[in-house]
Amino acid sequence: MGNVDILVLDFGSQFTQLIARRLREFGIYAEIVPYFEKIEAIRSRKPKGIILSGGPASVYEEDAYKPNTEIFNLGLPILGICYGMQYLMDYFDGKVEKALAHEYGKANLDIVSECELFKDCKDGEIVWMSHGDRVEVLGKGFQAVAKSLNSPYAAVQNKEKKIYAVQFHPEVAHSKEGGKYLFNFAHNICGANPEWNMKNFAQNEIKKLAQIAADGKVLCGVSGGVDSSVVATLLYRAIGDRLVPVFVDHGLLRAGEREAVEKMFAQNLGVPLVVVDASELFLDRLAGVCDPETKRKIIGETFIEVFEREAKKYNTNGEIKYLAQGTLYPDVIESVSVKGPSKTIKSHHNVGGLPEWMKFELIEPLRELFKDEVRALGRELGMPEEMLMRHPFPGPGLAIRIMGEVNKVDLDLLRKADVIFLDELNRSGYYDKVWQAFCVLLNVRSVGVMGDNRTYDNTICVRAVEAIDGMSATFAHLPHQLLENISNRIINEVEGINRVVYDITSKPPGTIEWE
Repeated sequence: MGNVDILVLDFGSQFTQLIARRLREFGIYAEIVPYFEKIEAIRSRKPKGIILSGGPASVYEEDAYKPNTEIFNLGLPILGICYGMQYLMDYFDGKVEKALAHEYGKANLDIVSECELFKDCKDGEIVWMSHGDRVEVLGKGFQAVAKSLNSPYAAVQNKEKKIYAVQFHPEVAHSKEGGKYLFNFAHNICGANPEWNMKNFAQNEIKKLAQIAADGKVLCGVSGGVDSSVVATLLYRAIGDRLVPVFVDHGLLRAGEREAVEKMFAQNLGVPLVVVDASELFLDRLAGVCDPETKRKIIGETFIEVFEREAKKYNTNGEIKYLAQGTLYPDVIESVSVKGPSKTIKSHHNVGGLPEWMKFELIEPLRELFKDEVRALGRELGMPEEMLMRHPFPGPGLAIRIMGEVNKVDLDLLRKADVIFLDELNRSGYYDKVWQAFCVLLNVRSVGVMGDNRTYDNTICVRAVEAIDGMSATFAHLPHQLLENISNRIINEVEGINRVVYDITSKPPGTIEWE
């Protein structure tokens, strides 16, 4: 546990990780811990300041989330965001009540008093509000420094105690100068210097991994995607040939995926790759299963089982002590509440720790990073751009891109359509313009006419989204001519498909994947 510049106490907001991420973009190293973190653990990290995140609860409820009040005796500057602000006002004898009208969305911030948070920032800029409660009476020693149309206390400060609070969310992209507000708190108020970068992260992580795995081998789950490839590269730099990277072919891969991964590792990383063909096992266990959550759990459990079985071949004397995974924070925040009481959206096959019967300790060096940060880390490690810019591919593979039961016939249909879609995106130059693109087999049949014959065949949905980190996304506005080319080729070249539709749902309200 090393020193941090800013420590973020998580009260359950889906935006909490963005606070740390925005600070890191400015070179300020920030970490996230649960709101109930013990004061000894907080002291040991030697932060220069503390941020209290937003959250879904109301501070006046009986079971409201509250941190250890010893944080106020550390002599550190504190910034409260949304729920964090409401907690501070309540703690300092102010009053928070349910608002007559909820405030969600954009608001203009009117700065009414001088404050270090807003140094060199424009007045009247847009900020993002998301709250159902509001401060009615300020805490003792606080003064208002900004307001919005519906929030008379949009930002407040207690200069003597160096405690600041904002009702809006500066961490989200919608708050135009929100990053500056966070930087001003960290740099101007807390005295943190912008010295953190991916070069430092890579060096520190390699040292850390070398220390953790100093006396044994590490089994690394490899999918061929960016995340696991970066993890494997980090580990290879740290422990060399004591790394055992294993690629499991679960029969749910895209066309040519296995061969491409083997070639990529051999040519670009120089890492010897262990390949396991377990496709029959996975397909047997998925037979007759239609529920998406059940699919994910079966795949996750089978994946770990295959890993343990493979590990035994390289673990005759107990050399392997660790299992490494390419888990990212978007996986974590959508699956389990590890930092605070954030809401679960869906499970991920590589999130949530290992089952009791598995004897390895888990290593997840990317668990606090977003996809774009992982790509930046990969560049720092000298990894090739073609590897880093591959679109995300889910661990459960094509199983969650088939609506209903998974079988070889449908997998073959989906692979053929997917090849055409990605080929057209590459030829048009749109592959690198979108975050992720793929096909979904809907298992919805409709009547069509091909030649002079009536058809009653399946439907393919094509999905392409634009995003920065995967936490939110908008559907890509692909040209109509490109969509027409994609549709014509899939219908003409994939027997069994007679209709193509385009998904124009953003995240939220949808997720990027269909299941």
